[in-house]
Amino acid sequence: MIPSTLPQTGSDCPAARATSILPRLVEFGARYDAAPVFPIESMRCLAAAGLHLDFAPRASGGGNFTDVVARHCAMFDVLRIVGRADLSLGRLYEGHVNAMALFDWCGSPEQQAWLGRELQAGSFYGVWATEPQPGLRIELGDDRHRVLAGRKSFASGAGGLAYAIVTAQMPGCDRQLVIVEADEASRADVSGWRVRGMRATTSGLYDLTGIRVDPVNLLGLPGDYDRDPRFTTGAWRFTAVQLGGIEALLSETRLAMTDTARGDPLQRAKFADCVAAMRTAYLWARECALRAAHDDIDGPAFARLTRGIVERAGLDVMELAARIVGTRSAMDGQRIDKIIRDLSLYLRQAGPDYARDEAAKVWLDHDAWGGEDALW
Repeated sequence: MIPSTLPQTGSDCPAARATSILPRLVEFGARYDAAPVFPIESMRCLAAAGLHLDFAPRASGGGNFTDVVARHCAMFDVLRIVGRADLSLGRLYEGHVNAMALFDWCGSPEQQAWLGRELQAGSFYGVWATEPQPGLRIELGDDRHRVLAGRKSFASGAGGLAYAIVTAQMPGCDRQLVIVEADEASRADVSGWRVRGMRATTSGLYDLTGIRVDPVNLLGLPGDYDRDPRFTTGAWRFTAVQLGGIEALLSETRLAMTDTARGDPLQRAKFADCVAAMRTAYLWARECALRAAHDDIDGPAFARLTRGIVERAGLDVMELAARIVGTRSAMDGQRIDKIIRDLSLYLRQAGPDYARDEAAKVWLDHDAWGGEDALW
């Protein structure tokens, strides 16, 4: 086991270390938005602060938190802080944190030891599950060894991350997690990632065809990735990053308000609506993180509803911020413009109506808030 040397409490805890590098991440984020490539300097900044290690398995050198609740609370704070700095970086970091959780839950001792060595070298990981048809398969190659066939799409960090955990299909089995190298430029195609926001995520195609799959590359058992409540409840992590973007937008809007705007009761009312929307999203996302810490059986319903609440808050704050600040909110080079562009894309997660409907079914059956506060 690789012991952790990173403090998890006090003035040098993960949130404090993330806050200390926030100004540099903001600066780098603006640069990578203007010339969108994989944000290598931003990732190195995270690694120098030890944030790539904090949420890794203990056996891989991860943080020594007092319990799983403390770990989730720290993760919630760090994801928000990185999201405040740069949502593109937040998306990449959230993928890395997801990968660390999968190694923690599914990794063998040998895999966790290997992970620790790679993290000491500064490696970052992603999780890629989206794919064009017919999907990524594990097949027998010409030499009778198992190989991958197919591509991943919307593969954030394609060609820039060191490794990715990908989902692949084996005949007659549930989806299997496979650890692959993700930094081969010849396999990455980001030419189609021409978007208004989240540019530096380089979320392109990555061709995995022909990559050999040895037993050491198989993470966990078939079906492990899709097991609930962890699979669906895990959405809380990207809502925390989104929330960070909303927090940053509200802070920038406040700074941009002139004395005239601050003296106008109508503008103050808009600002108050922003505060209420942001804090509503905060309370739901934080509660969802706590539900995930306890593997709450109703965590999936909670996460699905949280997704919609954070999305609604983001949409409301974006509209109100634009109305408060005016034309400056759409000017190139303004931080408010970048946050709005990034957030408008990042909020576009798959199946929002389906997610809310599935949550409503659970709440109609019973009050998923549960405990002493349950109403029915």
